[in-house]
Parts: sequence; structure tokens; C-alpha cells
Amino acid sequence: MKSLWDMTEATEDKFLGGALRILQPAKGYRAGADPVLLASATQATAGQSVLELGCGVGVAMFCLMHRVKGLSVVGVERNPALAELARLNAKAGDFDASIITADLAATKELNTRSFDHVIANPPYFDRSRGTSATDNSREGGRGEDTPLTIWIDVASRRLAPGGQLTVIQRTERLQDVLSVMDKRLGSIRILPLSAREGRKAQNTIITAKKGGRASLVLEAPFILHEGSHHDGDRDTYSLQAKKILRDGLGLSEARLIHR
Repeated sequence: MKSLWDMTEATEDKFLGGALRILQPAKGYRAGADPVLLASATQATAGQSVLELGCGVGVAMFCLMHRVKGLSVVGVERNPALAELARLNAKAGDFDASIITADLAATKELNTRSFDHVIANPPYFDRSRGTSATDNSREGGRGEDTPLTIWIDVASRRLAPGGQLTVIQRTERLQDVLSVMDKRLGSIRILPLSAREGRKAQNTIITAKKGGRASLVLEAPFILHEGSHHDGDRDTYSLQAKKILRDGLGLSEARLIHR
């Protein structure tokens, strides 16, 4: 089958301090820290199954598989070109992951399956309140086309009883996420991600359990950078953030490290 990619239009980028090398588009939407943080927050253990909705080129799932061995992982991506890069990345990294090219709202291939974890980094921006990006790849990754209601519904249906949903989303969309979580999901925990001490949280990580009954928990913010402001090109990531972004540590373990 003819490739959808001219490899001069893709770059190989390092993640987890170079432990992972990921092909992604040279232009358009490009993965950064968010999928790495999503993977770190996923409390999977060896032998469990994981579904990523909207997996893109696979950064989150491969970061998770690098940290936790022996996972059964499926990614769903509707963009055929990004799905092809995800398969190439899986092969290059020797990751046993299945990539399905389909719209998450019409993925009949998964109708009889359930998973211990569902993870997602849905597009951040509600375009009914803003302007679309001109680049199709960037818009597909950042601008909401499939409503959050569908993302959460598909995740809820695919979770096994007691399974965990983990989502990273803009703080301004937190109300939207919580409003579409129905009675199937509970034990919700919200982790604000703050760029610096004292700053408003730009993003949040939300976890919920299928059938969970515990009260909602709002956790103390996770601080990504040291200092009060950006200091040129100097690496200002906090020690905890470095342990995640450079060393691939899980979020719960990184938070035990004194800053």
C-alpha cells in the first residue's frame, strides 16, 4: 500500500530524554508535554488493557508503554496519515500496539471490547467560541469537531467495571467535561497543572472510575516550572516535571519527590 507520507514532511522528535523517538508532522499539530503528562497520570499496571481515543502519532500510548511493560494497548485515530505515523512509531519502538483508523464515534471494531483504562487528550478549543486554525492537521488536534459528550460517552462504554478514564483538557473546558460525565462515572479527581507557583492552572488532568462512588477531589496544583517567569532558553522545569518529561516517571511517584 502506498504511504501517505513523504518523510521529508515529518520529523523525528525525542521524548523522555531521548528514550523515545517519535515521527510526527513537521507542520501542523505537534505533540509536546501534554500527552507525556497524560501517560504519567494513567495508573496502569502490567497485564492491563488500555484504549487511547484520538491517539495521533501515539506519543501518550508509547510513553505509557515505555513506563509500564506488558500492557495491551489499542489506539483510535481518524486521520489516516497520523495513524500511519503511529504504526511506524510502534514498529520503530517495538511496541505491540494496535492502531485503528476510524472516527471514535463509529468504531464498531471495539463494540464488544472493554478496557481497564481509557485515556484521551481531546481537542482543547470549542470552535463555537473561537476561530479555527488554517492548517487541517493543527485544527484536527486543537479544535473540537467531535463534541466532548461523544468522547466521554465512548470512553464510558468501553471501560470495564471499575476501569479508569484519564483525560487532559484546558481548565476553561473543565465545566464542559464534568457536565457530560453521567452516573456511569464517579470518584472524580481533578489535578490542576500550573505553569508556575501562584499562576492560574492552564490545563487539568481529570480521572474518573466507572461505577466509582467516592466524593470529588480537587488536588493541589502540579507545578511545571520553577521561578516566577520565563528565563530565556534555560530549562526551568521543576524537579517533579523533569522526572516525568525526561525520565518517564509516573505522576504519583514524581509527586513524592521534594521540589
